Amino acid sequence: MGNGKHHEAYVARKVTWIGLIVNVILSAFKLVAGIIGHSQAMVADGVHSISDLTTDVAVLIGIRYWSTPADEDHPYGHERIESLVTAFVGVALFIVGIGIAYNGIVTAFEPDIKSPELIALIAAFVSIVSKEWLYRWTVKMGREIDSSSVVANAWHHRSDALSSIPALLAVGLAMIHPKLAFFDHIGAVVVAIFIIKASIDIMKPVIMELSDKGAPQPQISQIDAIAMDVEGVKEVHSIRSRRCGSGYFVDLHVLVDGNMSVQRGHDIARTVKYQLLDKGPKVLDVIVHLEPYQTSSKKNST
Repeated sequence: MGNGKHHEAYVARKVTWIGLIVNVILSAFKLVAGIIGHSQAMVADGVHSISDLTTDVAVLIGIRYWSTPADEDHPYGHERIESLVTAFVGVALFIVGIGIAYNGIVTAFEPDIKSPELIALIAAFVSIVSKEWLYRWTVKMGREIDSSSVVANAWHHRSDALSSIPALLAVGLAMIHPKLAFFDHIGAVVVAIFIIKASIDIMKPVIMELSDKGAPQPQISQIDAIAMDVEGVKEVHSIRSRRCGSGYFVDLHVLVDGNMSVQRGHDIARTVKYQLLDKGPKVLDVIVHLEPYQTSSKKNST
């Protein structure tokens, strides 16, 4: 468990650092290209890329804390810090989406003084390709380690790639004819809607987690099957779970022969716990409640 946790933190840290470096380079390139190439759309897109840096930093800070083991003040560990970071990324995406939409609407018919130049078009194309690649790689790694904050940050990379599409179209059309530049603003509003939807999709599981939503039924059935497979377990019931970060805390009632010794019952409970930690669906910790299984009392009651 410990090695797995350290590996996940290492992967999350590595992915985020690479994303941060790419964002720094892209932000600088787009800002310079926008200024030199007389493209307001590209300058705005460069500012949007800078917003990615804040989420990269937030994830890096979060990894430092949620990967640390449980302590006296946090006996259940620090996994919920990942949820808070994910929530921050979701809120940041939502704000960026609203900002892009608002800017696209209020500037839709403002005339452009100068037509953009080729360097702005190149910057938009480089941004789309590099950020889409970064999104695909980051979301793949985030899903492999089941990290909601890394996946959320991946969507921020895609939002940057999507926001560069109207910039690319705007620069291209404006280079053909300045009067066509307003299409950029329409495209920005459409892209903003997708960004807002992505932010809501990111926030939804965080809200479910913070409201102590349990594991889905297929995972509950898997937990039941693993516990029932332990020798000496007669019955399992009252399985409860709650998600925390990338895993679940589980407690359940295990029925064993009421005539066996306390030590034997304790050994069975320990086996159930470690089987679930080893084979269970992202189980972080388990509490096993022992109960006597008495067939005679059941027969008498029927």
